[in-house]
Amino acid sequence: MRTPARVVVFGGTGFLGRALIPHLAALGYRIVVPTRDPAKALPLKTAGPVGQVVPIPLSLRNEAAVARVLVRADVVFNLIGILTEHGASTFEALHVQTAARLARLAREAGALRFVHVSALGVGAHSSSRYARTKAAGEEAVRTFLPSCTVFRPGLMLGHGDRFVGQWTTMARWSPVLPLIGGGVTLLQPVDVDDVATALTLTLTTPAMEGKTYALGGPSVYSLRHLTERIVQGTGRRHYLVPVPWRVALGLGRIFELFPTPPWTRDVVRLLETDNVVRCDLPTFADLGLKPRAIETLLPSLLDGPGQRPEGLANLL
Repeated sequence: MRTPARVVVFGGTGFLGRALIPHLAALGYRIVVPTRDPAKALPLKTAGPVGQVVPIPLSLRNEAAVARVLVRADVVFNLIGILTEHGASTFEALHVQTAARLARLAREAGALRFVHVSALGVGAHSSSRYARTKAAGEEAVRTFLPSCTVFRPGLMLGHGDRFVGQWTTMARWSPVLPLIGGGVTLLQPVDVDDVATALTLTLTTPAMEGKTYALGGPSVYSLRHLTERIVQGTGRRHYLVPVPWRVALGLGRIFELFPTPPWTRDVVRLLETDNVVRCDLPTFADLGLKPRAIETLLPSLLDGPGQRPEGLANLL
């Protein structure tokens, strides 16, 4: 591989991208961050010396522009994903069509590595459109690049994450907090920094090519238990109120009319299935990594700045 390698990170201004780029910069890679809003990428430039991290204005719908960005790219990361659809930004458009386009253009550009981030719980027969399109996106990418490495992380927590921010903000203004489906869904939260570390290993480990990794933390929690842990850290007394599945779906239909919905019907359908590592796929252990316990992470998240509510539609 050419040194220093040129890495292109699509979705670099998102939660995982903000964790990954400092790792890449510390390893000496030159990093290009295509984004429709370069202002969001400006803080990433401080991850390395001047000129190491370069934001580039780009529309993913402009295929010629995407192709130009991929010229001389050694490694391409696709971190793009949404959980709430808005206008043309649909699950199908971003999870499937955009993923396929990036993989095809990366192959044509001669990229040496392609890393695609999916999610735990994806499946072609899921009742959730998010989960179905994420599964279809994996297949689309492998159609063009069978050697790509796919990661399926669970609920990612870290500074600035949306899940903890959602609950802590709600806890400040309301003593009553809703639990979709009674909070019985099982989750396997993972430190976003651990996921970023796993992603960087693809740059130096050829044996990871063509594999799919399931990345979950060391412990499994119910949604109720995890919520209790978070709200207890606020130091206030709260009441967790179960919201039956049918009621949650009805509310989701109404919330979808809001600019920033607390949750959507698709989120309810996602929560009907446990979001944990339950397959024969390789995990952190196969990479020689030991994920950090969420119990050691939560105190710093509850005390830290930057938590912002963006709806339960971002919890997975």
